[in-house]
Amino acid sequence: MPAGLRFSGRRFSAADLELIEEVTSTFPALSRTELSQTLCELLAWRRPSGKLKTDECRALLEHLEACQKLTLPALQKTAPKGPRRILRTDASLAQPPLSTSLCELQPLTLDLVQGAGHPGLDLFRQFVSRYHYLGYRVPFGAHLHYLLTSEQLPGQILACLLFSSPAWKMAPRDAWIGWNDRQRRHNLQYLVANSRFLILPWVEVSNLASQALSLAARRLPDDWHRCYGLRPLLLETLVDSTRFRGTCYRAANWIHLGSTQGRGRMDRNHQAHGRAVKDIYVYPLRPDARRRLATSRSHVKI
Repeated sequence: MPAGLRFSGRRFSAADLELIEEVTSTFPALSRTELSQTLCELLAWRRPSGKLKTDECRALLEHLEACQKLTLPALQKTAPKGPRRILRTDASLAQPPLSTSLCELQPLTLDLVQGAGHPGLDLFRQFVSRYHYLGYRVPFGAHLHYLLTSEQLPGQILACLLFSSPAWKMAPRDAWIGWNDRQRRHNLQYLVANSRFLILPWVEVSNLASQALSLAARRLPDDWHRCYGLRPLLLETLVDSTRFRGTCYRAANWIHLGSTQGRGRMDRNHQAHGRAVKDIYVYPLRPDARRRLATSRSHVKI
């Protein structure tokens, strides 16, 4: 990579270009669009409105490929342009209350629903769009969708879990890991965020949420490795403490690290300080996760 580059009104440092090269080589299964979205998030490359500069980022990637600085995935057939609207059907309407014990639902199954056209993925999007307070947005970069079911209730969905790219910076998390900026840039790819978790509102089963999180922690590393070529070391999530107490995460042995500053990436003047403050929880997927994350990439052996 060159020592630096100016492109589309922005100067990219050698470290920026190194990050771009690392992400494109580490996630060969991502499309060019997904790579552009992921890199814009990591580089905080946005318009004044806050929208990601994905078109400019894709042009940069293609420029670097033309200069033989990196290799991009082959072009994929794209969907028609325009907003992606989730069509809500009767399949996601509220169902009769389900109140039972956890043991009556065993064994539970966590189903990976991935890929365009998967019927479970469409239902996942409908449920989260209808019943999660944040709604559903197409996740940036690498991500996996799961539906929780019970063999005792064939065809009935109990919960939805979405895992996606982690936050670029969070002071309590970064301090807990003990990594420096360079280590974070290299090893952030080994973190995965639980960005949506929804127990469907008509399901009332004690300890179901913590059981779902435990199942996910056991299954996700293999799925992530198969889909994206690396095995995560740490899970993270943000909990809105004005709505939830984080009880299920604590019960599943997630570690509470503190709170966010309540700022978005575009709040450079600290005008939104204290808004949308959320509790930070993490779950190490290996006993030595912190040590492995706080080292150079060349020494991370998974």
